[in-house]
Amino acid sequence: MGRPGNIYQRIDGTQWRHVWVVGDIHGCFSMLMAKLRQYRFDPWQDLLVSVGDVIDRGPDSLRCLKLLRKRWIVAVRGNHEQMALDALATGDQFMWFMNGGSWFEQAEQPAAKFALEACWQLPWILELHCQNGIHVIAHADYPDDDYQWLKEIDLQRVLWDRSRLMNSGCGIHGADHFWFGHTPLRHRLDRENLHYIDTGAVFGGELTLVQLQ
Repeated sequence: MGRPGNIYQRIDGTQWRHVWVVGDIHGCFSMLMAKLRQYRFDPWQDLLVSVGDVIDRGPDSLRCLKLLRKRWIVAVRGNHEQMALDALATGDQFMWFMNGGSWFEQAEQPAAKFALEACWQLPWILELHCQNGIHVIAHADYPDDDYQWLKEIDLQRVLWDRSRLMNSGCGIHGADHFWFGHTPLRHRLDRENLHYIDTGAVFGGELTLVQLQ
């Protein structure tokens, strides 16, 4: 993977009334809409931040992808978005389709390809400034014990690495909170300033939303 220019993104969350972070959506559009209604999310005043893996495995990947063009949602890229982009770039779809990307074959074209191309703009790391501090959002991990804006890191590990979670790794310095998805858990896990919020929505679990502001 090269060194693209959009690895990091910084957002001033104080511009919004409320800011929410959501775990791996994986095409579960109806579940997401139900949760947003439940929490009285207002698309004119609130912001939703996704930890990535918006697509694949679930029933409505294309509808979820189209959300990324809305003004009220931002996302970091997950390993599933990266697999999809790699498949588009190389024409080799085997790995992606084996991991839940086969919806793309049946999807309406060219709408699906157009929606997917928006994922090229997704950052790997999002630094979010809220009223209660600095939150860093990445898909699987921030592969360093000290966070720093624009620090060079292993992008593959950002998307795939579970070692900090599995080895009960310690917190990360440089920001107040770190939010990750990627690994389906029975319940949200909080360890020091690390928060793992993929609770397996697409596998029959809950879709976790957390209010940051």
